Amino acid sequence: MIKSITRASICFAAFIAAPAFAGPVNINTADATTLDQELHGVGPTIAQRIVEFRDAHGAFESAEQLTQVKGVGDKTLSRNATFILLK
Repeated sequence: MIKSITRASICFAAFIAAPAFAGPVNINTADATTLDQELHGVGPTIAQRIVEFRDAHGAFESAEQLTQVKGVGDKTLSRNATFILLK
């Protein structure tokens, strides 16, 4: 019984402590759901703003252009820079 509880506790702790990794995401083709799921610090509202910005202004030419989207700052950009694809 104690072994089962200990194993369950360890599994739960590992699940909670596991870092969430962003995956490579093309910010010029991804939909809001994908942006929300793959970029750290980007929730559904900001993800939708990214899509709307892209629709209004055309494809992003650089990852740094994301900072022109309300709610995306330098910190969010730097946290995701290695995962952002443009093509």
